[in-house]
Amino acid sequence: MNVDYWLGKWDRNEIGFHAAKVNKFLAAHIGALNLPAGARVFVPLCGKTRDMGWLLEQGFEVVGAELSELAIVQLFEDLALVPEIAELGDVKWYSGTGITVFVGDIFDVRGDMLGEIAAVYDRAALVALPEVVRADYVDHVARITGGAPQILLTFEYDQAAMTGPPFSITVAMVEALFAPQFEVQLLEDATVEGGFKGRIPAVEKAWVLRAARA
Repeated sequence: MNVDYWLGKWDRNEIGFHAAKVNKFLAAHIGALNLPAGARVFVPLCGKTRDMGWLLEQGFEVVGAELSELAIVQLFEDLALVPEIAELGDVKWYSGTGITVFVGDIFDVRGDMLGEIAAVYDRAALVALPEVVRADYVDHVARITGGAPQILLTFEYDQAAMTGPPFSITVAMVEALFAPQFEVQLLEDATVEGGFKGRIPAVEKAWVLRAARA
């Protein structure tokens, strides 16, 4: 996947990956992180997900990163917020009450831009990335968030039946990518209703990742 691929998806409104409802795993398991009110939650490759608004409603501050500026314009419209906008080097900064989003390549987002992050919610980032960049992505997010705990959502299916994205992420892949930095715990899994493309059986999984004990 490259920049033009994802920007083209948004430009053509080919956003079947955009869910109309808040993710059930997020609603069920955010409590596993024991976050205090006002904690800052980072959502990488956030798009215009309704999960951002839901997190705001729960009293969290939300920080996102997204490649498509169009997606973020639509996100702020959906939230009925008029953003402040600024240039920060290679990324743009969109900000409103309780929410900040960095628009650009996530690898250009630095820890000093983010500030203190209490948790990461990765619904659509890891599964959107080809295998060649996943380890770099995982290391980058851990570094810029100070090793904050994560709620991670993945899919597992026969990768030979579909090229992705979303890509199939196996249990072994999760363990290889996140250990030894994190302790990995599977919270829940559920069959994807109807499968992918109406014919490919798939399972969605929710994980909690906590910093490994020394």
